[in-house]
Amino acid sequence: MEVVSIIPATEETLRHGIQEMSRRQGLLATLTTLAFLGDLVATLIGLIAAFWIRFKSGWIGFGVKLPNPPEIEDYAGLMAVGATFLMLLLFTQNLYDPRHLLRLRRVVMLVTKSVLMWFALYLSLSLAAKLDPPISRIYAASSAVLCWGAILGWRTAFHTFIQSPTIAQRLRQRLIFVGWNSEASKLAQSITGDPSHPYALLGCLPSVDGKYAETPPPSIPRLGDYTDLPDILARQAADMVVATDLDATTNEVISLANLCERQFVQFKVVPSYFQILVSGLQLETISGVPVLGVSRLPLDRLYNRTLKRGVDLVGSVVGLVLFAPIIAYCAWRIRREDPGPVFFAQERIGRMGRPFRMWKLRSMYQGSEKQDHLNQSTLRDDPRVLPIGRLMRRLNFDEAPQFWNVLRGEMSLVGPRPERTFHSTKLSEQIPHYNARYTTKPGITGWAQIHGLRGDTDLVERVAYDIFYLENWSLLLDGQIMVATFMTRKNAY
Repeated sequence: MEVVSIIPATEETLRHGIQEMSRRQGLLATLTTLAFLGDLVATLIGLIAAFWIRFKSGWIGFGVKLPNPPEIEDYAGLMAVGATFLMLLLFTQNLYDPRHLLRLRRVVMLVTKSVLMWFALYLSLSLAAKLDPPISRIYAASSAVLCWGAILGWRTAFHTFIQSPTIAQRLRQRLIFVGWNSEASKLAQSITGDPSHPYALLGCLPSVDGKYAETPPPSIPRLGDYTDLPDILARQAADMVVATDLDATTNEVISLANLCERQFVQFKVVPSYFQILVSGLQLETISGVPVLGVSRLPLDRLYNRTLKRGVDLVGSVVGLVLFAPIIAYCAWRIRREDPGPVFFAQERIGRMGRPFRMWKLRSMYQGSEKQDHLNQSTLRDDPRVLPIGRLMRRLNFDEAPQFWNVLRGEMSLVGPRPERTFHSTKLSEQIPHYNARYTTKPGITGWAQIHGLRGDTDLVERVAYDIFYLENWSLLLDGQIMVATFMTRKNAY
């Protein structure tokens, strides 16, 4: 197919676009540098304040009593090492990516993760190395708390400053879609619905053939024709073009990519062939040939699975001990309301599709499971539920016996909720990527559940949340989910 001719931008328009992009890039670099310097100052303030609290204030009356407390110059070298380690960790967590400037919640998460790692590293250093003076463990703990608070305090003030409309508008990367489809709609909703999003959607253009695969909503500006793209990029000072139409020929895609390169605009393609686990996509080579495919997920790595299993073992033992009185009380109530078995076992699908028997406290009248095929989940005000069953479901107490499944290695504390065999087979045929949930062990609670996606809710959205968890797993995320489980009651019935 012949490549569609496009009209080059005028020299004046092109110069204007490049100058505007250059000014925005300069502002981004300035603010990123300011963020780094502010973090460094906040770290030093935290380390110095911790020294004063530990050794000079007299506030701490426990710990090892030092006959000759060190002076600040004695700890200066340790403070320098500590500050260097923490700044390196913040760098490795990609905190200084300009896209994070406007995203305070992301900054909080990265700083918290870095400080926890730094505290473990600092303690290890104090135990492994014979330092003079030695690193006080109370000082290390105080430093972690104070550095965390100082950095987040500074970042909150900094975020308030750059959130002003004039600055925030210049910080966002300006994006244009070429073509339109369902993936473009999802991205557009994400951008327009988040005031802290690092991108600003300028509008869209039709694909090379002058058409849209799907009609853009009225709220999305139509910027013109595809042939006017060079002039539009320059006038709008666009930073990025996202192509959504992969039906274009290779020559047409190359032509569009070359145009973006000439005008210093990033060129991206929506990977329509990969509608699952997209954050794991990586370009690699096989015998020198570049191929794009889904890379390994965090829990595919043995180290991460071992860490998660260690937490599961400790958590399941603690859970069984702590919940024993609650299980005993609920068992007594169940027997009073409907004499019969206290526990209920049901076949569920586990990791890699292996079935297992999942245990719960019985929350329904006996024989209710015979109607399970009628609905995928328990309905609101389901008459089959016992009075104590409603309370157990509301507080998640009916799931307590699953600590035994976790201890046996059939489940995890956190993961996608397991489904019954016959429902799983049906849902895997109806919902794209449903079986991707089974690449990890199912959990007692999960990312979807703490967002209210349980019971009679949208299964497609639930699967999307499960896939997000698989792509973004970390021990910190697991901890966040476990804490939120005890605070979330939405759709628990």
